[in-house]
Amino acid sequence: MTDIYDEILALKERENATILAHYYQDGEIQELADVTGDSLKLARAATRVDTGTIVFCGVHFMAETAKMLNPDKRVLLPDLQAGCSLADSCPAPALARLQAKLRDEGRRFQTVTYINSSAAVKALSDWIVTSGNAESIIRRVPEDVEILFAPDRHLGSYLQGVTGRPMILWDGSCMVHEVFSVVDLIRLKRRLPDALTLAHPECPANIREQSDFVGGTEGMLRFVGSKAEPADFLVATEANMLWQLEHAVPRHRYHPVPGITCACNKCPHMARNTLEKLRDCLKTGGPEIPWQPEFDRATEVLKRSLLD
Repeated sequence: MTDIYDEILALKERENATILAHYYQDGEIQELADVTGDSLKLARAATRVDTGTIVFCGVHFMAETAKMLNPDKRVLLPDLQAGCSLADSCPAPALARLQAKLRDEGRRFQTVTYINSSAAVKALSDWIVTSGNAESIIRRVPEDVEILFAPDRHLGSYLQGVTGRPMILWDGSCMVHEVFSVVDLIRLKRRLPDALTLAHPECPANIREQSDFVGGTEGMLRFVGSKAEPADFLVATEANMLWQLEHAVPRHRYHPVPGITCACNKCPHMARNTLEKLRDCLKTGGPEIPWQPEFDRATEVLKRSLLD
């Protein structure tokens, strides 16, 4: 392990590269990264990178976002097949058909799209949100227009509750957050009655209703950091987040909420990025994210939504 770490660090210096890693990556990759974060933090961090190359250890839409915000930089993704079930659930042609139908009905609306989406879908949107800034963006949408929210129906229903804004919800979900077991969560709460439960807003309502805190991964870090006394936390999000929590706030104890079919939930797409693939992409300069025609319009929406 030490050998491959040293090799990656040497290649990073040779290639004048910065490594960005999402909190859902394996801990061994997060440990090597220059910046770790959620989608919002990493998007903003990408605009401050001063090296010529960005290696994005995450999934495809995240690397696309980094390229759109850094058109003159080389952006590498260790595995091009690292996709996203949420992004896949909302193809751009299908979203465009729904938008056309709503316009034909004479309905005035703005499309608010979760960042877990393709560049082509972002190009059809009025706003792009992350779990960290979604509430504030929703409050910027004029009250006299409807909101079409895509693609996560669970995040959309959560935002309806906290903002009071009714929405037209696209029927998409995250394969990781969709399958947490509320039965096992309740069983854990009985075994650890003083524990606090953290849930990502991509979780279904039955998980959110059992939780003491609902928010994105940066919000989770702030919440646990605010607790001075050591405590137990039940964590309902991708299991690699526990590595970040344990390193950022080590005084607490963290327990993954089980999925329906497994002891913990890990994203198979995030798992496609490995130390070996990180090393190889630095060595070969690929796979690289190329500029696409739809990036022009999508970049305008991204900058307005995430950087203003």
